[in-house]
Amino acid sequence: MKKCIVRALCALLTLGLLCAPALALEFIDANGRSVQVAENPQRVVALYGSYGDAWLTAGGALAGTTDDVLREGDPRLGPDVQSVGTHTTPNLEALLALEPDFVLLSADVAGQAELGDVLSEAGIPNALFSTKDYRSYMDMISIFTQLTGRDDLYAREVETVQAPIEEMIAWAQADANAGARTALLLRAFSTGVKAKGSADTVAGVILKDMGFDNIADGDSPLSENLSLEAILMADPDYVFVVTMGANSEAAMDAMAELLTDNPAWAGLRAVREGRYVVLDSKLFHYHPNHRWAESYAVIRDLIAAEGAAE
Repeated sequence: MKKCIVRALCALLTLGLLCAPALALEFIDANGRSVQVAENPQRVVALYGSYGDAWLTAGGALAGTTDDVLREGDPRLGPDVQSVGTHTTPNLEALLALEPDFVLLSADVAGQAELGDVLSEAGIPNALFSTKDYRSYMDMISIFTQLTGRDDLYAREVETVQAPIEEMIAWAQADANAGARTALLLRAFSTGVKAKGSADTVAGVILKDMGFDNIADGDSPLSENLSLEAILMADPDYVFVVTMGANSEAAMDAMAELLTDNPAWAGLRAVREGRYVVLDSKLFHYHPNHRWAESYAVIRDLIAAEGAAE
Protein backbone atom coordinates (compact mmCIF):
# COMPACT_ATOMS: atom_id res chain seq x y z
CA MET A 1 0.00 0.00 0.00
CA LYS A 2 2.75 2.42 0.99
CA LYS A 3 4.61 1.63 -2.22
CA CYS A 4 1.49 2.46 -4.26
CA ILE A 5 1.09 5.81 -2.47
CA VAL A 6 4.76 6.65 -3.03
CA ARG A 7 4.48 5.78 -6.72
CA ALA A 8 1.34 7.92 -7.04
CA LEU A 9 2.98 10.87 -5.31
CA CYS A 10 6.04 10.55 -7.52
CA ALA A 11 3.83 10.46 -10.60
CA LEU A 12 1.94 13.57 -9.47
CA LEU A 13 5.19 15.36 -8.66
CA THR A 14 6.65 14.48 -12.07
CA LEU A 15 3.47 15.64 -13.81
CA GLY A 16 3.57 18.88 -11.85
CA LEU A 17 7.15 19.50 -12.85
CA LEU A 18 6.38 18.79 -16.48
CA CYS A 19 3.37 21.11 -16.47
CA ALA A 20 4.99 23.90 -14.50
CA PRO A 21 5.68 27.04 -16.52
CA ALA A 22 9.26 27.79 -17.43
CA LEU A 23 11.09 30.01 -15.00
CA ALA A 24 10.80 33.65 -15.95
CA LEU A 25 13.23 36.53 -15.67
CA GLU A 26 11.66 39.79 -14.53
CA PHE A 27 13.28 43.16 -15.22
CA ILE A 28 12.45 46.82 -15.86
CA ASP A 29 12.87 47.96 -19.45
CA ALA A 30 14.00 51.37 -20.76
CA ASN A 31 10.44 52.74 -20.57
CA GLY A 32 10.01 51.69 -16.95
CA ARG A 33 7.78 48.72 -17.73
CA SER A 34 8.02 45.53 -15.71
CA VAL A 35 8.75 42.71 -18.16
CA GLN A 36 8.67 38.96 -17.66
CA VAL A 37 10.30 36.65 -20.17
CA ALA A 38 10.58 32.87 -19.91
CA GLU A 39 14.13 31.59 -19.77
CA ASN A 40 15.70 30.44 -23.04
CA PRO A 41 13.18 31.94 -25.49
CA GLN A 42 13.44 30.22 -28.85
CA ARG A 43 11.54 32.51 -31.23
CA VAL A 44 13.08 35.93 -30.68
CA VAL A 45 12.44 38.82 -33.07
CA ALA A 46 14.55 41.99 -33.10
CA LEU A 47 13.06 45.19 -34.50
CA TYR A 48 16.34 47.04 -34.06
CA GLY A 49 19.55 45.74 -35.56
CA SER A 50 21.83 46.68 -32.68
CA TYR A 51 19.74 44.76 -30.17
CA GLY A 52 19.49 41.75 -32.43
CA ASP A 53 23.28 41.80 -32.66
CA ALA A 54 23.51 41.89 -28.86
CA TRP A 55 21.11 38.95 -28.59
CA LEU A 56 23.35 36.93 -30.92
CA THR A 57 26.39 37.99 -28.86
CA ALA A 58 24.59 36.61 -25.81
CA GLY A 59 24.31 33.20 -27.45
CA GLY A 60 20.74 33.51 -28.69
CA ALA A 61 19.24 32.98 -32.13
CA LEU A 62 16.75 35.06 -34.09
CA ALA A 63 13.57 33.99 -35.81
CA GLY A 64 13.08 37.40 -37.42
CA THR A 65 14.77 40.75 -37.82
CA THR A 66 14.74 43.89 -39.95
CA ASP A 67 15.61 44.22 -43.63
CA ASP A 68 18.86 46.13 -43.04
CA VAL A 69 20.23 43.36 -40.83
CA LEU A 70 19.40 40.70 -43.41
CA ARG A 71 21.10 42.76 -46.13
CA GLU A 72 24.29 42.92 -44.09
CA GLY A 73 24.37 39.13 -44.05
CA ASP A 74 25.62 38.49 -40.51
CA PRO A 75 26.98 34.92 -40.65
CA ARG A 76 25.50 34.23 -37.21
CA LEU A 77 22.00 34.47 -38.68
CA GLY A 78 20.46 31.15 -39.64
CA PRO A 79 19.07 30.52 -43.13
CA ASP A 80 15.47 30.60 -41.88
CA VAL A 81 15.50 34.07 -40.32
CA GLN A 82 12.56 36.05 -41.69
CA SER A 83 12.16 39.73 -42.49
CA VAL A 84 9.74 41.78 -40.39
CA GLY A 85 10.13 45.01 -42.37
CA THR A 86 12.14 47.99 -41.20
CA HIS A 87 12.67 49.39 -37.72
CA THR A 88 10.59 52.45 -38.62
CA THR A 89 7.80 50.61 -40.46
CA PRO A 90 7.68 47.04 -39.14
CA ASN A 91 5.33 44.53 -40.74
CA LEU A 92 3.07 43.53 -37.85
CA GLU A 93 1.48 40.69 -39.82
CA ALA A 94 4.89 39.17 -40.59
CA LEU A 95 5.94 39.65 -36.97
CA LEU A 96 2.87 37.89 -35.54
CA ALA A 97 3.18 35.08 -38.11
CA LEU A 98 6.51 34.13 -36.52
CA GLU A 99 4.74 33.47 -33.18
CA PRO A 100 7.53 35.17 -31.19
CA ASP A 101 8.15 34.42 -27.54
CA PHE A 102 10.25 37.60 -27.07
CA VAL A 103 10.45 40.79 -29.14
CA LEU A 104 13.33 43.27 -28.84
CA LEU A 105 12.32 46.91 -29.34
CA SER A 106 14.03 50.30 -29.23
CA ALA A 107 12.79 53.01 -26.88
CA ASP A 108 14.44 55.55 -29.20
CA VAL A 109 12.49 54.70 -32.36
CA ALA A 110 9.14 56.43 -32.82
CA GLY A 111 6.23 54.01 -32.71
CA GLN A 112 8.01 51.06 -31.14
CA ALA A 113 6.72 51.86 -27.64
CA GLU A 114 3.16 51.78 -28.98
CA LEU A 115 3.93 48.52 -30.75
CA GLY A 116 5.19 47.15 -27.44
CA ASP A 117 1.80 47.91 -25.86
CA VAL A 118 0.03 46.10 -28.71
CA LEU A 119 2.27 43.06 -28.27
CA SER A 120 1.73 43.05 -24.51
CA GLU A 121 -2.03 43.09 -24.99
CA ALA A 122 -1.62 40.08 -27.28
CA GLY A 123 0.36 38.27 -24.56
CA ILE A 124 3.69 38.47 -26.41
CA PRO A 125 6.65 39.30 -24.13
CA ASN A 126 8.59 42.31 -25.34
CA ALA A 127 11.04 44.85 -23.97
CA LEU A 128 12.25 48.31 -24.96
CA PHE A 129 15.97 49.03 -24.72
CA SER A 130 18.12 52.15 -25.04
CA THR A 131 21.89 51.79 -25.01
CA LYS A 132 23.56 55.14 -25.55
CA ASP A 133 26.44 54.19 -23.27
CA TYR A 134 28.44 51.08 -22.49
CA ARG A 135 26.81 50.80 -19.06
CA SER A 136 23.33 50.30 -20.49
CA TYR A 137 24.83 47.90 -23.04
CA MET A 138 26.28 45.81 -20.22
CA ASP A 139 22.91 45.88 -18.41
CA MET A 140 21.23 44.60 -21.58
CA ILE A 141 23.85 41.87 -22.08
CA SER A 142 23.33 40.82 -18.46
CA ILE A 143 19.60 40.36 -19.13
CA PHE A 144 20.20 38.56 -22.41
CA THR A 145 22.80 36.13 -21.04
CA GLN A 146 20.56 35.32 -18.07
CA LEU A 147 17.84 34.42 -20.55
CA THR A 148 20.17 32.32 -22.71
CA GLY A 149 21.92 30.78 -19.70
CA ARG A 150 25.33 31.90 -20.99
CA ASP A 151 27.07 33.39 -17.97
CA ASP A 152 30.36 32.70 -19.74
CA LEU A 153 29.45 35.16 -22.49
CA TYR A 154 28.56 37.85 -19.96
CA ALA A 155 31.95 37.30 -18.29
CA ARG A 156 33.59 37.70 -21.71
CA GLU A 157 31.88 41.06 -22.25
CA VAL A 158 32.98 42.23 -18.80
CA GLU A 159 36.55 41.29 -19.67
CA THR A 160 36.65 42.72 -23.20
CA VAL A 161 34.25 45.69 -22.91
CA GLN A 162 33.59 46.89 -19.37
CA ALA A 163 37.00 46.39 -17.76
CA PRO A 164 39.10 48.06 -20.52
CA ILE A 165 36.69 51.01 -20.70
CA GLU A 166 36.75 51.58 -16.95
CA GLU A 167 40.54 51.52 -17.07
CA MET A 168 40.61 54.07 -19.91
CA ILE A 169 38.13 56.36 -18.15
CA ALA A 170 40.20 56.29 -14.96
CA TRP A 171 43.33 57.09 -16.98
CA ALA A 172 41.65 59.99 -18.81
CA GLN A 173 40.09 61.44 -15.69
CA ALA A 174 43.51 61.45 -14.01
CA ASP A 175 44.97 63.51 -16.86
CA ALA A 176 45.94 67.06 -15.91
CA ASN A 177 43.64 68.52 -18.60
CA ALA A 178 40.58 66.46 -17.73
CA GLY A 179 37.56 68.73 -17.55
CA ALA A 180 39.43 71.65 -19.13
CA ARG A 181 39.85 70.13 -22.60
CA THR A 182 37.06 71.60 -24.77
CA ALA A 183 35.38 69.95 -27.73
CA LEU A 184 32.62 70.65 -30.20
CA LEU A 185 30.68 67.60 -31.37
CA LEU A 186 28.99 67.96 -34.76
CA ARG A 187 26.61 65.58 -36.51
CA ALA A 188 26.66 65.92 -40.30
CA PHE A 189 23.93 64.59 -42.56
CA SER A 190 23.05 65.06 -46.21
CA THR A 191 21.05 68.26 -45.65
CA GLY A 192 22.92 69.96 -42.82
CA VAL A 193 25.06 69.97 -39.71
CA LYS A 194 24.04 70.19 -36.04
CA ALA A 195 25.94 70.58 -32.79
CA LYS A 196 25.18 67.71 -30.41
CA GLY A 197 25.34 67.56 -26.64
CA SER A 198 26.79 64.83 -24.47
CA ALA A 199 23.58 63.31 -23.14
CA ASP A 200 21.85 62.00 -26.24
CA THR A 201 24.62 60.66 -28.46
CA VAL A 202 27.07 57.76 -28.31
CA ALA A 203 30.01 60.06 -29.12
CA GLY A 204 28.91 62.66 -26.59
CA VAL A 205 28.79 60.16 -23.74
CA ILE A 206 32.25 58.85 -24.61
CA LEU A 207 33.76 62.34 -24.76
CA LYS A 208 32.26 63.23 -21.39
CA ASP A 209 33.54 60.01 -19.82
CA MET A 210 37.00 60.79 -21.19
CA GLY A 211 37.14 64.23 -19.61
CA PHE A 212 36.07 66.52 -22.46
CA ASP A 213 33.98 69.64 -21.92
CA ASN A 214 31.49 69.66 -24.81
CA ILE A 215 30.74 73.31 -25.58
CA ALA A 216 27.36 72.33 -27.06
CA ASP A 217 26.10 71.14 -23.67
CA GLY A 218 23.60 72.98 -21.52
CA ASP A 219 22.17 76.25 -22.79
CA SER A 220 24.87 76.78 -25.38
CA PRO A 221 23.60 78.79 -28.39
CA LEU A 222 25.48 76.34 -30.60
CA SER A 223 22.90 73.65 -29.88
CA GLU A 224 20.16 75.78 -31.43
CA ASN A 225 21.83 78.07 -33.95
CA LEU A 226 25.04 76.57 -35.29
CA SER A 227 27.20 79.11 -37.11
CA LEU A 228 30.84 79.42 -38.05
CA GLU A 229 31.00 82.71 -36.16
CA ALA A 230 29.90 81.02 -32.94
CA ILE A 231 32.40 78.19 -33.43
CA LEU A 232 35.23 80.68 -34.08
CA MET A 233 34.30 82.57 -30.94
CA ALA A 234 34.32 79.41 -28.81
CA ASP A 235 37.51 78.12 -30.53
CA PRO A 236 37.41 74.61 -28.98
CA ASP A 237 40.49 72.45 -28.52
CA TYR A 238 38.89 69.69 -30.62
CA VAL A 239 36.17 69.48 -33.26
CA PHE A 240 34.63 66.04 -33.72
CA VAL A 241 32.31 65.13 -36.59
CA VAL A 242 30.06 62.08 -36.84
CA THR A 243 28.16 61.43 -40.06
CA MET A 244 24.57 60.25 -40.04
CA GLY A 245 22.74 58.29 -42.71
CA ALA A 246 23.75 55.87 -45.43
CA ASN A 247 25.49 58.50 -47.58
CA SER A 248 28.48 59.71 -45.57
CA GLU A 249 29.91 61.44 -48.65
CA ALA A 250 26.81 63.63 -48.94
CA ALA A 251 27.06 64.39 -45.23
CA MET A 252 30.64 65.58 -45.60
CA ASP A 253 29.62 67.64 -48.63
CA ALA A 254 27.09 69.42 -46.41
CA MET A 255 29.81 69.92 -43.82
CA ALA A 256 32.05 71.49 -46.45
CA GLU A 257 29.36 73.76 -47.82
CA LEU A 258 28.30 75.06 -44.43
CA LEU A 259 31.62 75.18 -42.57
CA THR A 260 34.90 73.71 -43.75
CA ASP A 261 35.10 75.37 -47.19
CA ASN A 262 35.01 78.78 -45.54
CA PRO A 263 38.59 80.16 -45.33
CA ALA A 264 37.92 81.20 -41.73
CA TRP A 265 37.60 77.52 -40.75
CA ALA A 266 41.35 77.11 -41.09
CA GLY A 267 41.80 79.67 -38.32
CA LEU A 268 40.32 77.41 -35.68
CA ARG A 269 42.88 76.18 -33.16
CA ALA A 270 41.53 72.62 -33.53
CA VAL A 271 42.16 72.74 -37.28
CA ARG A 272 45.60 74.36 -37.01
CA GLU A 273 46.74 71.79 -34.47
CA GLY A 274 45.34 68.74 -36.26
CA ARG A 275 42.46 68.18 -33.84
CA TYR A 276 39.62 68.25 -36.31
CA VAL A 277 38.55 64.60 -36.27
CA VAL A 278 35.96 62.74 -38.34
CA LEU A 279 34.85 59.80 -36.21
CA ASP A 280 33.84 56.39 -37.54
CA SER A 281 30.03 56.30 -37.43
CA LYS A 282 30.08 52.57 -36.69
CA LEU A 283 31.88 53.33 -33.44
CA PHE A 284 30.45 56.74 -32.55
CA HIS A 285 26.95 57.03 -34.05
CA TYR A 286 25.49 53.54 -34.14
CA HIS A 287 25.59 51.46 -30.98
CA PRO A 288 29.04 49.81 -30.95
CA ASN A 289 27.91 46.85 -28.78
CA HIS A 290 30.90 44.52 -28.31
CA ARG A 291 33.11 47.24 -29.91
CA TRP A 292 32.48 49.87 -27.22
CA ALA A 293 36.07 49.55 -25.97
CA GLU A 294 37.35 50.31 -29.49
CA SER A 295 35.42 53.58 -29.43
CA TYR A 296 36.98 54.64 -26.15
CA ALA A 297 40.42 53.61 -27.38
CA VAL A 298 40.16 56.07 -30.29
CA ILE A 299 39.69 58.97 -27.87
CA ARG A 300 42.34 57.63 -25.50
CA ASP A 301 44.87 57.58 -28.34
CA LEU A 302 44.05 61.21 -29.24
CA ILE A 303 44.68 62.31 -25.66
CA ALA A 304 47.88 60.29 -25.52
CA ALA A 305 49.11 61.85 -28.79
CA GLU A 306 48.33 65.29 -27.40
CA GLY A 307 50.46 64.58 -24.34
CA ALA A 308 53.33 63.25 -26.46
CA ALA A 309 53.32 66.41 -28.57
CA GLU A 310 53.67 68.72 -25.57
